[in-house]
Amino acid sequence: MIKFKFKKGDTVEIIAGDDKGVKAEVLQVMPKKHKVIVKGCKIAKKAVKPTEDNPKGGFLNKEMPIDSSNVRKVEA
Repeated sequence: MIKFKFKKGDTVEIIAGDDKGVKAEVLQVMPKKHKVIVKGCKIAKKAVKPTEDNPKGGFLNKEMPIDSSNVRKVEA
């Protein structure tokens, strides 16, 4: 079994993709899929239907998973 090198709360730098060069915190780790969710990176708009809590509905900005090979751990 391969040990996953990232933990929730680690500071990482994005080394590939649209957010290249951004340093941010890891919010969630998915070791079986080899992906991480990084705060404020790879934002996607998600359509939300109207509910009682949100009667107008609209769009939410959501962070999407990034492959762990595109992220490098930064010593803080």
